[in-house]
Amino acid sequence: MWVSSTVRPLTGLAGLWTATRSLSSRTASKKIGILGVPFEKGQRNQGVSGGPRAIREAGLAHALRALGHDVEDFGDVSYDHIPDLVGPENMDKYQHVVACMHQVSTLARRIHAEGRVCLALGGDHSVTIGTVDATVNAHEDVAVIWVDAHADLNTPATSPSGSAHGMPVALLAKDLSDYWPYLPGMDWQVPKLPLSNLAYIGLRSVDEFERLTMEKFNVCAFGMQDVESLGITGTVELALRHVDPHKRRAIHLSFDIDALDSLEAPSTGCPVRGGLTLREAIHIMEKVHETGRLAAVDLVEVNPNLGSARDVQTTVQAALQVLLAAFGHSRLGNMPRSAEIPLTKGATLKRDA
Repeated sequence: MWVSSTVRPLTGLAGLWTATRSLSSRTASKKIGILGVPFEKGQRNQGVSGGPRAIREAGLAHALRALGHDVEDFGDVSYDHIPDLVGPENMDKYQHVVACMHQVSTLARRIHAEGRVCLALGGDHSVTIGTVDATVNAHEDVAVIWVDAHADLNTPATSPSGSAHGMPVALLAKDLSDYWPYLPGMDWQVPKLPLSNLAYIGLRSVDEFERLTMEKFNVCAFGMQDVESLGITGTVELALRHVDPHKRRAIHLSFDIDALDSLEAPSTGCPVRGGLTLREAIHIMEKVHETGRLAAVDLVEVNPNLGSARDVQTTVQAALQVLLAAFGHSRLGNMPRSAEIPLTKGATLKRDA
């Protein structure tokens, strides 16, 4: 902790320099690969495919580079759907889901192979079928933090809507592989994620069968009532302790913008009141960043077609702030990249090596 009541307040420029030095160590340069997934067939609201463009246009890559990161934008995923593919009943747009997620996984694996953190911009939350698949194949042992109002733990047999964006966790979970029928065209995707390696934060809209599954498999889940009781720091620390008790697993952080209260992020397809504040969401990302083991981030469900221009701006800016926090942006200010800082004419302050 940076500030303690037992520590005498620091005064003067030298004191400020000493105090902020420890914070600069958290912003070590990373290699980041941005992948746009403008996919909206996993749900029924048009416009969520515009999420990647809106977040990019808000200045994501420039802001990440300003933090000192090596950023490469791999562009948007494109695919050709498979019209004659017959999937299970009650899984809408199956031909599109299979084709797109295969491409997502392929490109995300390439990003991991280059030693980059994969930053995926959705699109709806079904895109994680591909992104998480890539992470668990690139790293031997993966922990997943799922920040969302919803559990996304349905199968076609339990889903009220048939929308794929409510199914990715169930599809990725090794424990639930026997609950699925054979999925034509999905042989590339083998469920490898143990539910014991998963923790939810922010839940407040969970379907009955999802709740039953969570109870049966003892899934780590922090709803908003838990956040209120434990505080956001306690919640994140417990979630990380559960999924990564030995502090060695690669972490995949999947963030659905509807985890935020709808006043904070109104332009999304399934808003639920009573969610996280932006400040709480930023804190989650900061704590995960501090582990030094972040391997992949998803930011999904920003829909520029929903709400007023002000609503869209509010939502996109929230998404941007959440993402920057995941990569080391400090609310107390980041250290300059230069080794020397000009103070007055002819005088500089040198940064310690």
